[in-house]
Amino acid sequence: MAPRTPVAKARGALIALLVLILGMGGLLAFAVQDDRAQWAPLLALDLEGGTQMVLSPQVEGGEEIDAEQLEQAVEIIRQRVDGSGVTESEIATQGAENVVVGMPGVPDQETRELIQASANMEFRPVIQVEQDLDFLQETLLDDEDLTEEEAEALEEELSATEEEGEDEPAAQPEDFEEPTAEPENGSDPNWITPEVAADFANFTCSTEISLEERAEAADDEPLIACDPASGVKYLLGPVEVPGTNIADSSFGLEQSPSGQSTGRWAVTINFDAEGTDSFRDTTTRLVNLEAPRNQFAIMLDGQVISAPTTQAAIVDGRPQITGDFTEEEARGLSEQLRYGSLPISFEIESEQQISATLGEEQLRLGLLAGIIGLVLVAGYALFQYRALGLVTIASLVVAGVMTWWAIALLGWSDGYRLSLAGIAGLIVSIGLTADSFIVYFERIKDELREGRSLPGAVEAGWARARRTILASKAVNIIASVVLYLVAVGNVRGFAFTLGLTAIIDIILVFLFTHPLMQLIARKKFFAAGKRFSGLSEKELGVDVLYRGRGRFARSNVVSTGPAGPIGPRDSTADPGGNDPRSSPLPRSAISPDDAKQARMQELPEISELEWSRMTIAERRRARDAAASRPGSDSSGQDSARETEAAEELVRPSETGSSGETPTSRKTEEDR
Repeated sequence: MAPRTPVAKARGALIALLVLILGMGGLLAFAVQDDRAQWAPLLALDLEGGTQMVLSPQVEGGEEIDAEQLEQAVEIIRQRVDGSGVTESEIATQGAENVVVGMPGVPDQETRELIQASANMEFRPVIQVEQDLDFLQETLLDDEDLTEEEAEALEEELSATEEEGEDEPAAQPEDFEEPTAEPENGSDPNWITPEVAADFANFTCSTEISLEERAEAADDEPLIACDPASGVKYLLGPVEVPGTNIADSSFGLEQSPSGQSTGRWAVTINFDAEGTDSFRDTTTRLVNLEAPRNQFAIMLDGQVISAPTTQAAIVDGRPQITGDFTEEEARGLSEQLRYGSLPISFEIESEQQISATLGEEQLRLGLLAGIIGLVLVAGYALFQYRALGLVTIASLVVAGVMTWWAIALLGWSDGYRLSLAGIAGLIVSIGLTADSFIVYFERIKDELREGRSLPGAVEAGWARARRTILASKAVNIIASVVLYLVAVGNVRGFAFTLGLTAIIDIILVFLFTHPLMQLIARKKFFAAGKRFSGLSEKELGVDVLYRGRGRFARSNVVSTGPAGPIGPRDSTADPGGNDPRSSPLPRSAISPDDAKQARMQELPEISELEWSRMTIAERRRARDAAASRPGSDSSGQDSARETEAAEELVRPSETGSSGETPTSRKTEEDR
């Protein structure tokens, strides 16, 4: 199979970029159509305004909070609020007791509960389970999807149940038997005393549990709790594993033993060393028990958030929770587990809507600064590279579209919000992106000065510029990652946009800028070095060797014509053309092999392979060194220059003073 031509590669790269851009636009359009996203990026608190909440910490046991605990609370609340790490929320301490949380927009109820939630997470074994039908019916009544007939039927059923409940007296401890022995482990039914049994019978999931009541619940005593999502109430044994033993948690699609995805979402917990030992002992016991005592309940703030069944003993400290999770449910459970070790809960003391701290005027000025930067870069590109600067402008436009859609998609998927610091990162990236094009274009111009044709100069220049561009962008990405990891607040937004644009720049140079140059290198306007192309002799600063159509020349070298060899244009040349400094080149066309042999004779200490690997500056130094050797004269220098002119010949040709080859001139005479 023949290798693909540069033009075919260029077209393939441009098609791949078009598919990528259309894919991003189509995904964003789908999200906008589904009312889950918007075309414009989400704005952060400093540009859009939002909600400010003052939180008062509540320490378990009534103890006073210290500075270290408060700082830990601020950091974990920041992680809770910034689900993706960059939502541009502002979280700080106020005095020595309160925490101020500023969030863009209006937070939903789920976010409020997540901020207020205590980190009192526990793993308790399940002893007894019962469905709370009253609570389940009340929950169903709040379902907006119910029809009027279904809602009325549920209300009648709930009223009948309440009337029956009024006739039945509440359960009393005397109604239950005493345990037969002392409990041996957390799953032992002997934990159920008559008092505990009566409380469990009278308990409903509608019961509000205060912070004080949660604080009074001892870790070594049974506990009654409810799962508000399912309306199931649980009688639980003592704490087996505290939440502080959780090192990390994650979620993803469940994998079968063969490595295939089952299509179900799962949550994975990572325990520390102490938690691994405790959880191994617990699951080893639970796996041999019957339902529901083979379950363990994960509790947060006195409520059961999950009660999975033990299917095997977990000895590596990495249990996986599976079930009928949606992606959002799996993500929520994972975040609750990951950030569940905060030893403080919070109450919202005050809440108010705040206007943008910088406002629309600052946003307008920031966008104006970006436009000015873009205009200056475009103006410089046109001044320096003429028509070639249009490639830079087109690349910047494509980069702008990709960046805009990427930020909008990240706002939909991860809640990313663009702050003024992020806009500053985008403005800085304009210059960094243009820098890649400058490196590439200058490499091309260097190759043209050495005598290559434009298509050859594009390929040779790309081979060298590619390494430089990748090294430069790698430095940008590393700096952005380091800044993102060590910084907090708005500075992280700056680092994020800087790293994002560096990645987009790499994609752009490989899939747009270089392929576009491969295509325009075949256009006559650029290949012939026309005026204002950016590649003419005047714009390159020298008379180029390659003249197009197989013709080569330099201003101080004129190839042999019909009358004999003609040397450099000089007033000392005699009328017959026999200049004492005339070129030693034969009248016949010089082949590339003859030219290379002539150079090797002139520079015997440099091999052909070494010469091909030398840079432009190294070749010039080598020629200067050869010219300065004893026995070298001006004619030798001229010979070296003429040999250089002939070295890059791609086919035999002999150019006369009129610029026509003998072959073409003979053909005209025959006609």
